[in-house]
Amino acid sequence: MKVYFIGAGPGDPELITVRGLKLIERCPVCLFAGSLVPEAVVAAAPDTARVIDTASLTLDDIMQEIVVARDAGQDVARVHSGDPSLYGAIAEQIRRLKAMGVEYEIVPGVSAYAAAAAGLGIELTVPEVTQSLILTRTAMKSSAMPEGEELTSLGRTGATLAIHLSIRNLRQIERDLTPFYGADCPVIVAYRVGWPDEAYIHGTLSTIRARVQEEKITRTALIFVGRGLAQNDDFRDSALYDADHVHVLRPKRGRASEMDGS
Repeated sequence: MKVYFIGAGPGDPELITVRGLKLIERCPVCLFAGSLVPEAVVAAAPDTARVIDTASLTLDDIMQEIVVARDAGQDVARVHSGDPSLYGAIAEQIRRLKAMGVEYEIVPGVSAYAAAAAGLGIELTVPEVTQSLILTRTAMKSSAMPEGEELTSLGRTGATLAIHLSIRNLRQIERDLTPFYGADCPVIVAYRVGWPDEAYIHGTLSTIRARVQEEKITRTALIFVGRGLAQNDDFRDSALYDADHVHVLRPKRGRASEMDGS
């Protein structure tokens, strides 16, 4: 048997990959994070499948379900939200699977930051404004951030930040990032991306906390911070499609004419 860690995407059932959906459709056991994965995704499981919501289970409980499946020779679709490689808590599951000698495979999914950018209709890398995106979080009740990965360190880069699992920590985000980005730096909070009640709250480092409080958002939100979010029309075009930008697939026009005899 094999355990498949499947990224279901951020919420929209149509954003799961074809491979991920096909695996759910054939696996006789489906363990899914019910608090974040829509039931419409696991509804594709076979009628005879054991479909278990793991939201209330401990790691030991989840592994016991996998042991039962292993003993029965049944493949398991372990369905996580977004992409399982990012804050998916799969590393500890994989460690135990290795100790048990159980095969596993990771099937990537659409991350919330990518779906949010699509929903906003923006590009996260703007020429000569921002060319880097940092995915991070802040330390609250979860594990501490490693040294050098605090916002006071990452903010020095000036890169666009996509801050996960931190919607209740906006005061610290404002305090830590204002010295580097400025109080008027654009901030966008993406709430429940891909779900029917999806919403985007726009503000700045100095205003976003009040706006989020007005909307009573306390969970399931991603925070973007960066100058590139403004999407003003005064940035330069990318060199990728510039007529003067020569590369192997688009040589100089004169040279191409010589090569084809024209």
